[in-house]
Order: sequence, then C-alpha cells, then structure tokens
Amino acid sequence: MKYEVLNLPAGLKCDPATGQISGILDNPGVYLTTLHVTNRIGTAKREFKIVCGDKLALTPHMGWNSWYVWENHVTDKIMRDAADAMVSTGMIDHGYMYINIDDCWASKPGSKDSTLLVDPRDGNGKINSNKRFPDMKALTAYIHSKGLKAGIYSSPGPLTCAGHTASYGHEESDIDRFTEWGYDFLKYDWCSYGQIAGKDKSLEAFQKPYRQMGKILKSLDRDVVFNLCQYGMGDVWKWGGEVDGHSWRTSGDLGFELNRIYEVAIRNCGFRQYSKPGEWNDPDYIQIGWIGNASKQGIPELTPMPAAMQYSYMSMWSLMAAPLIYSGDMSKLDEFTLNVLCNPEVIEVNQDPLGECGLVIKQDTERFLMVKNLADGSKAVGLFNRGKTKAEVVIDWTKLQLSGKQSIRDLWRQKELGVFNQKFSAQVPANGVVMVKISKR
Repeated sequence: MKYEVLNLPAGLKCDPATGQISGILDNPGVYLTTLHVTNRIGTAKREFKIVCGDKLALTPHMGWNSWYVWENHVTDKIMRDAADAMVSTGMIDHGYMYINIDDCWASKPGSKDSTLLVDPRDGNGKINSNKRFPDMKALTAYIHSKGLKAGIYSSPGPLTCAGHTASYGHEESDIDRFTEWGYDFLKYDWCSYGQIAGKDKSLEAFQKPYRQMGKILKSLDRDVVFNLCQYGMGDVWKWGGEVDGHSWRTSGDLGFELNRIYEVAIRNCGFRQYSKPGEWNDPDYIQIGWIGNASKQGIPELTPMPAAMQYSYMSMWSLMAAPLIYSGDMSKLDEFTLNVLCNPEVIEVNQDPLGECGLVIKQDTERFLMVKNLADGSKAVGLFNRGKTKAEVVIDWTKLQLSGKQSIRDLWRQKELGVFNQKFSAQVPANGVVMVKISKR
C-alpha cells in the first residue's frame, strides 16, 4: 500500500510505506486532513482529524500488557517478541500501539533468583532493571522502531505487588529514568502504598500518590499516558482526571475468573458519566486466546471461554469505551483470536471520538442491552444473552429514544441487515452477543 495525507499541518510527515504520521506541532488546535491509500486494487480515502493540545489519550488506549500471561516470567525477549507479533499479525494496523511491561522488571530484594537480585538503584538513586532486562533503552528503541510505543510499571509504595523495587521516595528520579529509557506509558499500582497510607482512608490519602505522580508526568517534555491502578478506591472515576490520570481501574483485578466479565462490565457502566476523551474507566484487560493460569505461572494455555463469550467480551469493552489492552500470548495468536481482537467496525465503536460509555438496559436476569451513542448521531448496541441457551433479545425504539425507520448493520459480520420500524430482535447464542449499529434511514 501507498499512503498520502492531504492538508497535513507543518511539522508532521507521513511515511508513504506505512502510513505512520510523526513529528511535532508547534501550535495546539484541530487539524482536518484526508488520508489516501492506494494499492493494485484501487484507492480509498477518509477524513482524519489530528488534535493537538494538553490532553492525551483522546480515544481509549490500545495495546498489550505482559501480566496475565507471563506474570513474573517476563523478559526482554518476550517484550521484543510481542512487538514483532503486533506488527506481523496486523494488530498495529487496527490501532494497537502500546507494548507494556507489567510487574517484575526491577530488582527483587531477598530473591533467591540471581537474575532478579541486583542493586535496586545506581549511584544517582535511579532505579535499575534486573538481569532479565539488560538494556531498557535498547528495548524501548526496538519497540519504537516498529512504530509502537512502550509502557512500564511501578508502584507509589516501596515495593510492587510482586515484591520488586518501586518508587516510594524516589518518584522524581524514577521518572527521570523512565524518560531516559524512552517510555510512553506508566501503570502505577497501589500495592504496598497501603502500608504508607495506613489506616487513613480519606479521599486525600487515596489521591496523594497519584496527584504527586500526575504532576511530575505533566511537567515532562514528553507525552506519557498515566494509568491509575488502585482498584476503584475513593471513587477514583470522580477525580482520576483531576490528578492528570488518563485511565483508572474501577474495581479489583479481573484475574483469571473470566466468568465475571458480565458483572465487571455492568458495574463499570455504572460510572459511565465519567467516561470522556482523555479520561477512561478501565475494567481490566482482555484475556482470550492463549492466556495465563494462576496455578501454572508462565505456561500459557488455551482459554476455556466459549467462542460466543469471547465476542461478548470484546463487544462489552468496545461499547464501554474501555482501554483495549490484550494480555494473552502474542506468540500464539491464531486466526480466531485475531478476528475477535481486530474487527475494524467493532474497534471503531471503541475509538469513537465522542468517548461515551454504553448504557446498560436490563431485560431480565440473563438478557441485556448495552447502548452507546456515537459521534455521527448513530447508536451502537450490543444485544447480550448471559444464559446457557439461545434466546431472543429485542431492541425497542422507545427504550432508545428512537422513532421511525432505522437502518441496522451487524458489526461483527459487517453486513447490512435492512431497515426496521419500531423494533429489532435477534436470536442471540448462549453467552453471546449480536452487535449492531443503528442509523436513521
């Protein structure tokens, strides 16, 4: 393919071979461009908006995180292989961007594993990586060379959740180190900070370490997306943006209890009013394909989740405008898993610039709708069936404040279903979804 961007503002350039836009804009503003793509089949074009300002993450971040599949077995090679796979499988072409290390890259005090036991900091107080990550700067350079961005993990406490060196008392020097290495994303996990906060459960105590880190990150001459991982304490969705966060977990770890995805999603939708560009409610990661196992750490296995439920998983996260961070084995991405992760029409719902989280409309204990308003005036709707058998799920126009004839498009099948009046119904498989877009005829 050959790419060209018309009306590209001064300071930016487009790589004609990859379509990647890079550079620096001197002036904030909204720039309207047109993207042209040509190959031997023909030419396609689409309007493309570039927004420059102080707010980052105007659409939910997309990428991969090492934790659920590799936990404390993560290495430099695993991270590089994940970057390679994100490009070779085409995930990069669908918007997946971040390659994020989770816990276990730093020194682990008291460890019997010689690869983990190194000097926690150098002579200047800057944090060191363990021997599994011999050259962090080279690792991020490799990730960047693929057209991707790199993410790292720490805690405001003295130790991370897995007992590795963290940032308490060294916040400034750690950020100096992360920027020296070239990281673009920080996940900041509460972990041992609970020992520092003690019995203080005040809002100020919950905010303090994140406000401190948010201020440091905002002062940088570098864009770093800030992910608050503190499990919804203190109603973080109400103030996460005020401390310069870009996303925040709304509950505890999803972990390996993937039968909870419906409960987690419905709870997350309860905070939908706080979802907006640059400020995202995070219900945790996508785990499909080859994933981790709590009893077999570092040995991925194929998910037991039924295929229909995997479509439901991706549909809910897209309708919620949740960050789409995959946490499975990137070396074992099969055709089905990529089909679930990379449907462009489903991802477009997630990345819709309006930034709205879907509204849940329950029909009974097993059937519900998730309705998301889109920037073009249409609606994306998921018809969900949590039951063990196929069931009919109905969209009633009055429930959606619609009237008259509406065009319905099946987003998973990328197929027009026709024009409907007053209602639409579908037979939804057990633990499954039918996801549609409703547009005024």
